[in-house]
Amino acid sequence: MKLRLFSLFLIIILSGCGVTSRIQNDQVSLKYLDEFVLDENFEFQNTQVGGLSGIDYANGKFYLVSDQASAPRIYEANIEINGSEIKNIEITNLIRMNRSGKFSNTTLDLEGLRFDPASKQFTIVSEGLIADRKDPGIYVADEQGEILRSYSIPAFFKATGDQKPRNNGVFEGISKSIDDAGIWVATELPLEKDASRPKIFPSRSHTRITRFDTETGEAISQFAYPLDGIAKLPINYFALNGITEILEYAEDRFLVMERSYSAGYGSHGNTVKIFDVDATHATNTLNEKSLRKANYKKAVKKLIFNFKSVDDKLTDGIVDNIEGMCFGPELENGNRSLILVADNNFNSFVRQLNQFILMEINISE
Repeated sequence: MKLRLFSLFLIIILSGCGVTSRIQNDQVSLKYLDEFVLDENFEFQNTQVGGLSGIDYANGKFYLVSDQASAPRIYEANIEINGSEIKNIEITNLIRMNRSGKFSNTTLDLEGLRFDPASKQFTIVSEGLIADRKDPGIYVADEQGEILRSYSIPAFFKATGDQKPRNNGVFEGISKSIDDAGIWVATELPLEKDASRPKIFPSRSHTRITRFDTETGEAISQFAYPLDGIAKLPINYFALNGITEILEYAEDRFLVMERSYSAGYGSHGNTVKIFDVDATHATNTLNEKSLRKANYKKAVKKLIFNFKSVDDKLTDGIVDNIEGMCFGPELENGNRSLILVADNNFNSFVRQLNQFILMEINISE
């Protein structure tokens, strides 16, 4: 009897989860093409290649950022795509971040990057270390890894701010704006005073996606984004879901990637989804001190891809901790490619992968 009641309880909880499950690809569609796994023990210039949290593509080169805070770095790479397959990945250069002068005490836990071929500069986001009162940040660096300047961060994102940003849950996704005049930066989790973390049951967990002006470095607009709930009931009492990457593909239209993780499933704890997001009619929340008390319109999202649908095509059925996403080169059929990369956390306890995924994206007019 107890077992039956427990099973019924689980069914009720899981059926009521605030989790998006229906694919809607009326304007944007994604197709899985291939996977490539880079050896977890691969080393380049005395560094272990791992912790790959962001990826970008420009001038025929790929750029990968590693989130190892003790040695922040960017790799240049060649990803050989032949037809619908990744034939090979070659790491060709290492850029070590140089924190000199006023940036000498900056905590660089790098989670995303974009490269501007015109200025030959990187824009990188760091989630800092909130638990140690180290602020998150947005920085501009040259091709040698020298930090040139930083963006101005609104007070509610700072480690000592009244809004209480969550440790390991601040700046995670970054996109160039479609007009090339700004960047968009997404926080992985809601600020503490904005909303609770996503739960296994429906909850109002809204996080913020902010536009910054590239010339002034100031935040100029923002919208609220509704996170899905936890995808799997955790076995070992830990679970989260948050934004890991964003890409603006048209004015106020985005690809947003969410990664849900539930402990207790070994290498199969991740659920990764990509959404088509429309922020056209979303309220500018930049001046809202607390979303919990505010009246606003959030962005509208539609699920366009769930990696659960292709786990039988992936190494040992593992959809890993995918955190990076970028538009890649044009495919043979004329459609654009989308390249994704997973952060293996340099994990020595549970098997994680330096996983690269090739997709095809089709955007209807």
